[in-house]
Amino acid sequence: MTQTPSDSSVSFADSIVSTCRPTLGDALRSVIYFTREDFDLLYVRQDLYGGDEEKARAVKAGLVESERTGFGPQEAYGRETDGESNPEFGEYEFTLRVFSEGFVGRVVVGDHGVIVTTDELELSEFEEMEVALGRILESDWRA
Repeated sequence: MTQTPSDSSVSFADSIVSTCRPTLGDALRSVIYFTREDFDLLYVRQDLYGGDEEKARAVKAGLVESERTGFGPQEAYGRETDGESNPEFGEYEFTLRVFSEGFVGRVVVGDHGVIVTTDELELSEFEEMEVALGRILESDWRA
């Protein structure tokens, strides 16, 4: 059976959410797929925003805009400079922002990425999920 673009998009979104949900459990607040121009709210926990999808999208728009700044790590860390002024960290994997009541994680591969928000949890859980998301984005980006 040939997948239509909408089938493919749904399958891609499902694979992203199904990677996050089992790893993070009830701590998962939201999952957002984004590009330079747009974003899709793939998952929002039911107890947030009174179940109002428009309100959730409006709130997440600001978050997405903040995470788009310097889209992709190569724009911030990979500029060609002399070796002394550009520290070598290795390959970018993910960004994790830690707040007093939760985390915001971002994975970017090529021209698209995923933002995941959670309540507080163990960092090892977040790392496992972010690396898996990077693999999904990379396989879709190369396809």
